[in-house]
Amino acid sequence: MNGKAIKDILEDIADNRFNTDPYYQQGGDMVHIGGLDYSIDPTANKGKRINDMELHGKKIKAGKQYKVARWASVAKDAKGPAVWDVVADYLRAMKHAKVKHLNVPKIDNVKGNPGIADELT
Repeated sequence: MNGKAIKDILEDIADNRFNTDPYYQQGGDMVHIGGLDYSIDPTANKGKRINDMELHGKKIKAGKQYKVARWASVAKDAKGPAVWDVVADYLRAMKHAKVKHLNVPKIDNVKGNPGIADELT
């Protein structure tokens, strides 16, 4: 997927979660993404919530292609083996898995908002 598509997916999920109109809020959780750091501002307008996207310390570029593994398809042209098979093969080969860096999004403008800030602790 290119960087723009990755951002668009995160923006769409953020809109489902943080839309100011409760009729458009679908709840749920943000996508868990390994290797990707980003910031999110739940108070921002649609399309402006996701910022500072970096993969292994390098800024995500809109037009650059990135390899993406996903548990469930988020794109209609998904190809390749199922991610659970890839993960199972990897874990079998590694025997022990270590998390080197836990990617936790930086969340802006939630201080003093117990409805959001409490979810983060």
